[in-house]
Amino acid sequence: MPDAPHTSHDIAQVTSPEAASSTDALRARYSEVCTRIAAAAKASGRAPSSVILVAVTKYAAPEHVRTLIEMGHRDFGENRVQHLVQQASMVDEFLTRQKIHAQTRRISTADTLFAAPGGTPMLAPAAGKSPDSVRWHMIGHLQRNKARKVVEFVRLIHSVDSLRIAEELQAIAMRRDETIEVLLQVNCSGEASKFGCPVAATVALADQINTMANIRLRGLMTMAELAETPEEARPAFSRLRDLHEDCKRSGAVDEKAFNILSMGMTNDYEVAIREGANIVRVGSAIFGAPASPEPDLAEPVEAPEPTDPNDPYGNDPGA
Repeated sequence: MPDAPHTSHDIAQVTSPEAASSTDALRARYSEVCTRIAAAAKASGRAPSSVILVAVTKYAAPEHVRTLIEMGHRDFGENRVQHLVQQASMVDEFLTRQKIHAQTRRISTADTLFAAPGGTPMLAPAAGKSPDSVRWHMIGHLQRNKARKVVEFVRLIHSVDSLRIAEELQAIAMRRDETIEVLLQVNCSGEASKFGCPVAATVALADQINTMANIRLRGLMTMAELAETPEEARPAFSRLRDLHEDCKRSGAVDEKAFNILSMGMTNDYEVAIREGANIVRVGSAIFGAPASPEPDLAEPVEAPEPTDPNDPYGNDPGA
């Protein structure tokens, strides 16, 4: 996340008053989010640079994504595979035209998302790639039949929530001779409508994933229950932070690599940061609420398989 948006002369000149107004509004919203993130980080005793802002482009216009890139922003997230492929392809084309090297593909085993030269956390580009590279994050539920396509584009998968999807990613990574970095999604709110590993199974599943040679488990992710006030999300975030510590204390994970807490969205990201988040996923607070929200692009759901009564993680067999 850049310290502050650049001034207006850094942005490509727009050609209409309506476009100028829209760009100015985007810049103002982005600046406000950055300011709020910095304040929340300082309130929790951390540097603003320790928090990565993932701009969620679900309803973002392509020109607004380009504007953020021109302002220096590099981390973007999508929750649907088809959206991700479309957005990443458009960004690739834009960066190619601008003669900026775009790396929206895979990482090497030498990479870490957070590098810490001199003890200062920072977001590292993929090994051998330009610091100007755009990094895509898969933040939505991932079906096994979509996993191969996602691996082609993303820097970090936030939504591994079962042993089956982890095993699928391991098989893909082995075929590609790559390492895939992931987060384990946990259902800290306990809502039946939400995906995620059950809280009680988190340490055991993290231990299983950590044994996979081509998967690097970087941390945990959760979504709080939608509530009237941000404070109502705090228990879910606090629980994820405690689970993160439990995983490290248990020896189930690589403590050096396991350093990410992805939690907090538009309505509650400041509370999440105060509870330890170092990645927040923000969409409408940056891009504005959609005038008429479109339904998610339809993606075929895998056919359910019979439930395995011996599955220790209580996973949805169709997840």
